[in-house]
Amino acid sequence: MELTQAHRTAPHSRDRQVCAITCCMRRGRAQLPLLLYCAGLMAQEQPVSPPQKDALAIQPVEGDGAINSIRLHRGHDVVVRLLDEGGKPISGVPVTFLLPATGASGTFGDSGLSLTVSTAADGTAAGRGLRPNGIAGQFHIRVVASWKGAPVSATLTETNVDPAAHPGRSKKIAIAVIIAGAAAGGVAAAAGHKSASSSTSGAPASAPPGSISSGTPTIGPPH
Repeated sequence: MELTQAHRTAPHSRDRQVCAITCCMRRGRAQLPLLLYCAGLMAQEQPVSPPQKDALAIQPVEGDGAINSIRLHRGHDVVVRLLDEGGKPISGVPVTFLLPATGASGTFGDSGLSLTVSTAADGTAAGRGLRPNGIAGQFHIRVVASWKGAPVSATLTETNVDPAAHPGRSKKIAIAVIIAGAAAGGVAAAAGHKSASSSTSGAPASAPPGSISSGTPTIGPPH
């Protein structure tokens, strides 16, 4: 089987196969066996994609879904764990916590709206000192990290509440509790009075002193 000069000088085996097929097609059916052979080689040399690995992951540990008190200036710390492709914790990786700049939010003490810490030996990173601002509502905390050039992020949610902003509701609850207690006391008193009445009516009646019994009088001789 005669091949073209381009086929013989092609740098890679795949290029040589393409040249051989082109040559066969130009020369006609005489080169059909070579055409089939080259086509089979090309099918065998198709690259196989490696299996996809799981991406890095940030796993919430504490703080996700927490409720913060505006009146007490008390928030909940955020703790996450950084895991590699195999689900093992990664230590010594910087992790950044980001709070919203507007609306319901908070601060990480003197660090303000962002805080960066490194993961511990167990892969955890903690955003300590979170305090809510004066705006009630739900907000999101974005957590970002990067390991070996692979970025990863996650979003946690917390909510700021202010019980002092609804005094009318608290007063209604207190009045309802007082009314319920008074009603319970009235029911107990009524039950005690009924029990005393039942005990009195069930006792046998005794004849009052100085009463006269009925019957036929008997008259005898004088003494």
